[in-house]
Amino acid sequence: MELQVTNSPFSQEQVEWLNRLLPTLNGAQRAWLSGYLTALQGGPSEAAAPSAGPSQVAQAPAVAKEATILFGSQTGNAHGLAKKLAKKLQDAGVKVELSSMRDFKPNNLKKAQNLLVLVSTHGEGEPPDNAVSFYEFLHSKRAPQLENVQYSVLALGDTSYEFFCQTGKDFDKRLEELGAKRLAPRVDCDVDFEESAAEWMGEVVRSLSETAAPAVAAGAAGTSSAVTAESEYSRSNPFEAEVLENLNLNGRGSDRETRHVEISLEGSNLQYEPGDSLGIYPENHPRLVDELIAAMGWKADEPVPSAKKNEGPVPLRDALLRQYEITVLTKPLLEQTAKLVPNRPLAGLLEAGREKELKTYMSGRDLLDLVQDHELKGIPAAEFVPLLRKLPPRLYSISSSPKASPDEVHVTVRAVRYEAHGRNRYGVCSVHLAERAEPGSKLPVFVQNNPNFKLPDNPDTPIIMIGPGTGVAPFRAFLADREETGAQGKSWLFFGDQHFRTDFLYQIEWQRWLKEGVLTRMDIAFSRDTDRKVYVQHRMMERSREIYEWLQEGAIVYVCGDESKMAHDVNAALAAILKQEGGMGDEEAADYLARMQQDKRYQRDVY
Repeated sequence: MELQVTNSPFSQEQVEWLNRLLPTLNGAQRAWLSGYLTALQGGPSEAAAPSAGPSQVAQAPAVAKEATILFGSQTGNAHGLAKKLAKKLQDAGVKVELSSMRDFKPNNLKKAQNLLVLVSTHGEGEPPDNAVSFYEFLHSKRAPQLENVQYSVLALGDTSYEFFCQTGKDFDKRLEELGAKRLAPRVDCDVDFEESAAEWMGEVVRSLSETAAPAVAAGAAGTSSAVTAESEYSRSNPFEAEVLENLNLNGRGSDRETRHVEISLEGSNLQYEPGDSLGIYPENHPRLVDELIAAMGWKADEPVPSAKKNEGPVPLRDALLRQYEITVLTKPLLEQTAKLVPNRPLAGLLEAGREKELKTYMSGRDLLDLVQDHELKGIPAAEFVPLLRKLPPRLYSISSSPKASPDEVHVTVRAVRYEAHGRNRYGVCSVHLAERAEPGSKLPVFVQNNPNFKLPDNPDTPIIMIGPGTGVAPFRAFLADREETGAQGKSWLFFGDQHFRTDFLYQIEWQRWLKEGVLTRMDIAFSRDTDRKVYVQHRMMERSREIYEWLQEGAIVYVCGDESKMAHDVNAALAAILKQEGGMGDEEAADYLARMQQDKRYQRDVY
């Protein structure tokens, strides 16, 4: 039926336009247009066209779907993926609420139509800091039944750890127990997570966009302002940055080598803030690559599949040097390898009940060990190499401020060298930087934003920084930034290492900042200079009264460095200070620290 001017509010010219357009539209286009007009008016209009008009115009508008995206992220990967997902859903017509788990109000959980969880696993199967409170709520008796909620989980992890993607698995299981229905199956991502995450996002977007109206979602009030356009250079498209300077910070006689590396970002448009990390794609040690090729009887120039999508075959040595991980063993790799060498001891190692033995074997061994221990020589490179993981980037806390060092980024990296199982071992990226990243050479880099480790918005807020060893890196950035902005808040640094004479990293800079008042006070702990080993937590206890007073004044506590021991010891020291100086019990002190984390007054960048 054509629209007639006698029974519509349109002019003759408008009627002609509509009669030419409407017959050409399919059902999805008509639904989209109907939703668009409804959104444009803010709802159904009292002056709507009479029912005698065409069915296309009178059709009920499409209803926008809603999605709540919650992320738990320690280093920023889950946060970055959550922002990408939010953008994709918006473009598909879904109204989006994006929030970290720490900032999400648990009482709103039952209101979520579609709950999308992106979470990493930290430490030994633990949730990241900004997911702890939500994780505990969801696993408590206060968690509501969620029969009307659809959900899906993207879990980030590392298959070289025993509790791979455990936090994501826990969320997936618990949401099902509470009655929620899976919108899409959980996906567990290894360190090379880009493709798996993209596939999961595609499945989620397809599931949610079937009946959504794009124009309705475009102005959705619930959409987070954190959804921003991607930079030209990123994890999947790193910038080839020039090395400007590479210095050893340790003095003569030290058994440590800590590199201060300055890198140019000129022409990249990469932006960062103090507290962010720099991702570096390293190269495997050439010696290890050559030994592996020799042990397998391969030829260095024979072609093998590239680890890069949409790239043809590449020479074997180049692939092992720059594209594949060869220094870490994982259970999936051993399982795939066992299929290529049946009836070997390797299969027995993977039998049920031998998990502890398997974990012990994988610890500290690399691909060359696997080849030699299980006589893998003879497997064609074209069959074996595709079993390997992509060589993942290494993340380092940035030790510079863009305000103080424009178009540059600095990192502070300790070279890792040790002996295990009769062979010398090398930290992949740290030794690459120490031995082969000479000034003038190039490094593929990207910026990893970390919103969970940031200077306070109020420059008058006091800060306490605890960073032994290379954990001091972000605090160099903090103070350089505060110097440039003229921040007046008090600052206190706790630093420790082995020897005062050889291992006092950036000593001259700290002394200058102390003299000029940028750094209010500093306490140091050098563990090998006395018979009694003294660490930063011991210095904290010696200053317990002053630390408690700073906390009462609203100070923010930052901790950076080793998670396995140092961070736990520092946390225990903070709890002891609260009990000793504040008269709190164990539970009260733990609650106080939890509230500090919730209020972003206790931030950690630990690894």
